[in-house]
Amino acid sequence: MSIDLPGPIDSFVQAENSGDVEAVAECFAPYGTVRDEDRYYEGRPAIKSWTAKSKKKYRQTVTPLEIRMSNGNATLKVELSADFPGSPVTARFHFALVDGQIGSLQIRN
Repeated sequence: MSIDLPGPIDSFVQAENSGDVEAVAECFAPYGTVRDEDRYYEGRPAIKSWTAKSKKKYRQTVTPLEIRMSNGNATLKVELSADFPGSPVTARFHFALVDGQIGSLQIRN
């Protein structure tokens, strides 16, 4: 099943799955934010560091399952496969899109 994702989210998923931490960071607005595992990251350098640490720790891949859009916000339901107990899990990535980039991302199980 193929899901039609907005450009910035599609680019994020592709970069995430390729392991290209620079490309992941470039999907975000310069002062974009991420909330993941009760931590907060702001700006591309912090997002790049978060991505690198996460990839090293978990070696995760993201498989989109469904997306819901509303007023520039998107909730992407994904299967998250990684090196942790219980993998794969279903997670929800909550995106706010701003000017063709990701303004914020919150990851929740």
